[in-house]
Amino acid sequence: MINDLIGIKYPIICGAMANITDGKFAAIVSNAGGLGIIGGGGNTPSWVKEQIRICKQLTDKPFGVNLMLMSPFCDEIAKIIVEEDVKYVTTGAGSPNKYIKMFNEHNIRTMPVVGSVAQAIRAERAGAFAIIAEGMESGGHIGEETTMVIVPQVIDACSIPVIAAGGISDGKTFNAALALGAEGIQAGTIFIASKEANVSDVYKNVIVEARDIDTIIAGKKFGAPVRLYKNNLARRYDEIEAKANDRLELELLEVKYHMKAVNGDLDEGSFMIGQNSGLIKEIKSVKDIMADLIKDAIEENNKQNDKISILKSLK
Repeated sequence: MINDLIGIKYPIICGAMANITDGKFAAIVSNAGGLGIIGGGGNTPSWVKEQIRICKQLTDKPFGVNLMLMSPFCDEIAKIIVEEDVKYVTTGAGSPNKYIKMFNEHNIRTMPVVGSVAQAIRAERAGAFAIIAEGMESGGHIGEETTMVIVPQVIDACSIPVIAAGGISDGKTFNAALALGAEGIQAGTIFIASKEANVSDVYKNVIVEARDIDTIIAGKKFGAPVRLYKNNLARRYDEIEAKANDRLELELLEVKYHMKAVNGDLDEGSFMIGQNSGLIKEIKSVKDIMADLIKDAIEENNKQNDKISILKSLK
């Protein structure tokens, strides 16, 4: 399991979320037994360095930094990751292959988030430590394949550990990821709905009150689809896209609207939440979220034993 390889209690990685998973929150996740990740997003190199140092002050446990590959500061942030001796890196929104060699030379383990088998194969060839196979059930930027589809195919295609992401928030979905062959999970939406998340109560309540049909996929103009809570902003996302000349410009607009969500603007905020929001019914501490997830998975696994016995009888 990925927890044994990393040296953490639970096989759970916190997904990097811009404006949410800063150094303090990453430390909270790591101290609670998971792998906290600082979400670099489009922030400046100086901000990333500051958050790394804050995290180091608050935890002696493993943590990582997410390198958002659409950022204009990627090269500088990659160097900071090396200089600050961060041991784990997740990546998204592009190919990290140009950085993996440098990271490997400094004993930094890279775990790219991928949305296709081809991306996973290229990342493994480049020297990735593990692959995070993310299904389109996730909130925020997504690919076009579901978790159920992408995870087993990536596992079949790669020889390095695979972590499942997308729609995982309870014992059933956790067990499903393991049944597909994953070595652990990455989760994001459940951590936004935590007591410690530095977002407005409006954001947290959007998740707790959401139904299965309350998200929408927008932003396909530049090949960067994003899953959002279905509010006024999401319904007129085409207007936002029309203001952007390219993908980077659209990303900068998304940062602006996501900050509105973080600050509680229910109509004009970009609430990046997963389809699994319908499974999240209460706001809990980070520690309880992970402990309950494992406890629920064990209980659900015990319930499945009878079904497995029935299957065995069909041989």
